[in-house]
Amino acid sequence: MPWIVRGKYERSPAAESNAASRGELVWLLRTVAITTLLLLALVHGSHASAAETRHLDATWIPVADGSAQPTVAWSEFCERSPGECAVDPAEPATIQLDERAWNAITAINKRVNATVSPREDMDHWGAIDRWDYPDDGYGDCEDYQLLKRRLLVEAGLPRRALRMVVVLDELGQGHAVLAARTDRGDFILDNKRDAVLPWHQTGYVYIKSEGDMSLAWVWLRNQVVVTSAVDR
Repeated sequence: MPWIVRGKYERSPAAESNAASRGELVWLLRTVAITTLLLLALVHGSHASAAETRHLDATWIPVADGSAQPTVAWSEFCERSPGECAVDPAEPATIQLDERAWNAITAINKRVNATVSPREDMDHWGAIDRWDYPDDGYGDCEDYQLLKRRLLVEAGLPRRALRMVVVLDELGQGHAVLAARTDRGDFILDNKRDAVLPWHQTGYVYIKSEGDMSLAWVWLRNQVVVTSAVDR
């Protein structure tokens, strides 16, 4: 157990060794997950053609044919909170991006980023990967986005137009963001920045996202093309 030194907690050598081993395991599993995502992207679709590359500045994230499997952690989240994953075809598939909607999107993105503190799933939940609400004030990328979506729905925006998206970030690591599909294009809410950017300005490789017709996820077409990054 931790030693108490001058009123502060200090880890024992055994605890440090266990923490190091756990960190190595998390790093290994994360590396395997990233490699799997890349292989799936390469197998599922060929490299983008020149024509496809020219269309990467399209307003909405391009979607590929066929359905994709959601992450296991997403499926487990849906079992715990089925109402949060249900798709209502009667809802609008896009948000009318007026001043009220834009102010809600940008304000909630910034507020959640400021109020939630980052914590890895293993330290937070005792699991390699868990998607859940950061109700205790801690979470990792997907937890931030789930809370943002809940708050945006409470603000009156259609859940169907707010989609969880799996990407590879600027370091080639798996990352989750929230896409707000609007009548002016797809915008990305991200815990890495307070600015809400058009999808093609994040610098991310888009792998797959929730669909808007059923519980099935969809592949995204620029799986192997890195989009243009902008400064925070």
